[in-house]
Amino acid sequence: MGAILAVPGLFVLPARASDSLATANADLQAGKADEAAGLLNDALKADQKNAEAYNLLCRVEYTLQQFDQAAGHCEKAVNISPQDARYHLWLGRAIGERASRASFMSAFSLARKTRSEFETAVRLDPHDADALSDLGEFYEEAPGAVGGGIDKAEDIAKKLDAVDPSRAHYLRGEIAEKQKDLGTAEREFKAACTGSRAAIQWIELAGFYRHQERWSDMETAIQSGQAAEARDKHAVIALFNGASVLARANRQLDLAIKLYEGYLASPYKSEEAPAFDALAHLAKLHKQMGDQAAAERDRAAALALAHEYKPALNALQDAKH
Repeated sequence: MGAILAVPGLFVLPARASDSLATANADLQAGKADEAAGLLNDALKADQKNAEAYNLLCRVEYTLQQFDQAAGHCEKAVNISPQDARYHLWLGRAIGERASRASFMSAFSLARKTRSEFETAVRLDPHDADALSDLGEFYEEAPGAVGGGIDKAEDIAKKLDAVDPSRAHYLRGEIAEKQKDLGTAEREFKAACTGSRAAIQWIELAGFYRHQERWSDMETAIQSGQAAEARDKHAVIALFNGASVLARANRQLDLAIKLYEGYLASPYKSEEAPAFDALAHLAKLHKQMGDQAAAERDRAAALALAHEYKPALNALQDAKH
C-alpha cells in the first residue's frame, strides 16, 4: 500500500478522465457536438483503450449523421469491452443507419450485422427496453433474408410486456400498421399513451394519423402530447417530435416553431433530438414563413454547436421538408 501512495498524483488522472467524460456526455445531451468531440478526442489521445470515450464519440458522430465514423468508433468500444450491452446497441444503431443508405448488396450484409448487434445487446441485458425496442423494430421492418420476421417481432413485444408495457403496445401498433390492420394499430398506439411515456407516445399516435391524413386527429394528439409533457418535463423530446410531425404535414407551422423553441429552451434536451438539429429545422421553417433574419440566426446558432452539420449548412437552400 505504501508504494502505491508514494506515487504522486496516481489517482488524479482517472478522476480527471472521469470528469472529462461526464462533461462530454453533458455536452452531447445539450447538443454541443463540437465541444463534446473535442473533449473525447483529447481523452482518447491520453488513453486509446477508453471504451466509454469511443462510445460517446460514436454517439456524437451519430447525432451529426456521420454514420461511417460512428460505426468505427462504436466498434472500437465493443472490441475493448465486449460484454457491455449498450455498446453493442449503439454499434447496431450506427450500422443500421449505414445499411439504410448503402447499395443493395452492402445493405444486405450491414443489415445482418445490425441484427447481430441488437441481438447481442438483448442477450447481455434482457431487461434493456431500448435494446428490446430496437430489436423488435428491426424484426418488424426487415425482410426474412436478413433475419427479420413478424413472428420474431411479436415475441419481442411479449418480452416488452414485462419491461415496458408502453413500448410493447407501440411495437404491436407498428406490426399491425405494417399488416394494414389500421384499427388494431390505432388501438395499440392509443394504449401506449397511458403509460409512463405518454407524452412521447401521443406524438407517435399523431404520426400515425399523419400517415392516414387524419389532420384533425393528428393535431388533437399533438395537443395531448403537449399537455402530457407539461406534467413531465423530462419528456420534452415530445415537443421536438410534435414540431417535426407538423412540419412534415405542412400544417400549423406557427405551432411547430413554438414547439421547437420550447424544446430548445428546456434544460432536459437530449441526444435523441440534438439542439443543432432543432435549430436547423427552425431555420427552414422561419425561411418558409418569410422571416429571413430569424432563419439566418437559427442557422448560425446550429453551426456554432456543430460546425460541420450538413443539414444546418444547407438549411436555407430549400424551405421545403
